[in-house]
Amino acid sequence: MLENSAEGPALSVVVPVYNGAATVGELVKALRALDIQGGLEIVLVVDGSPDNSLDVCKQLAAEPGAPVTVLSLSRNFGEHNAVMAGFARARGAYTITMDDDLQNPPEEVRRLFEHARDGMYDAVYTYYEEKKHAAWRNLGSRFTNWCADKLIDKPPGLYLSSFRCVSRFLRERVVSSYEGPAPYVDGLIFQITQNVSRLQVNHLPRAEGRSNYTLRRLLRLWLAMFLNFSVMPLRIATILGLVFGALGAVAAGITIVEAIISDRAPQGWASLMVAVLVLAGVQLLVIGMIGEYLGSMFLAVNRKPQYLVREVFRRDPEAGGLDIERPKVDTRAAGQPHREPSREPDRRES
Repeated sequence: MLENSAEGPALSVVVPVYNGAATVGELVKALRALDIQGGLEIVLVVDGSPDNSLDVCKQLAAEPGAPVTVLSLSRNFGEHNAVMAGFARARGAYTITMDDDLQNPPEEVRRLFEHARDGMYDAVYTYYEEKKHAAWRNLGSRFTNWCADKLIDKPPGLYLSSFRCVSRFLRERVVSSYEGPAPYVDGLIFQITQNVSRLQVNHLPRAEGRSNYTLRRLLRLWLAMFLNFSVMPLRIATILGLVFGALGAVAAGITIVEAIISDRAPQGWASLMVAVLVLAGVQLLVIGMIGEYLGSMFLAVNRKPQYLVREVFRRDPEAGGLDIERPKVDTRAAGQPHREPSREPDRRES
């Protein structure tokens, strides 16, 4: 393997780690065995994992081989937040994100990197002939991808996989473009580029344990895409208002005509109650949707953290142990959002 250049290695691999103590060691071993022209670094982001993942990752960082940087986040922030933290620390010309569960074979990393490099793509997404997930998760993924086709500027038919490769250009702009508490990495990517490709890879059954994505987590991720990266829900609310307003006008006209030409009082108590309930439900839905937008703005204004880095661990070649960094408060190294240091005006004597 070639040594890393002064500007960084050719490839960074960012791995969010949560309950991954049993698998992350095998993953890092397999990644270190890859022959990547230009060098490789591994960034492990321990996302407040309740098991001993941090201890395992620190031990991996202390071992010789391709350099491993371990970020210890202050609590569990979520996969996309952890990816953003890894992006901020990655130095490679290209960066691959992958899970810690070994369902993405490490052998596919080199193929994915070379496909992105040789094609000069900003992003390459992987897709699978057959996903080794539970049926409900596969159904949820298809629904999420369908929504993404409608809500974000995603090329139709592109599968949004967490096993993806992005260029340095794209990575740096993703990191700098969003400081909010609920990032959706794919939405950020398609705000920046359409120079995207895809590559079919293998997908393996889960080696240990079960998926950390519960129905609640998947719903939160879907809401982040649905509300944070598109105004389409507000436009849908406007269209619903116009449609129901038009229906009400038509119904009012029918009622007036019936009252004029008929000797009986207008009938339809049951249909009236149905209409009231439907309209009330639509109103509450729209109010709730607007409330979600306002809530997101409120959390961003009050600087709810996207992620906070407690400690950073790297191998110290001279001492043979670990170098520990504790980032200063309110710096980019400590997390997002952060405050840029104020600069005194340049007061030069004329």
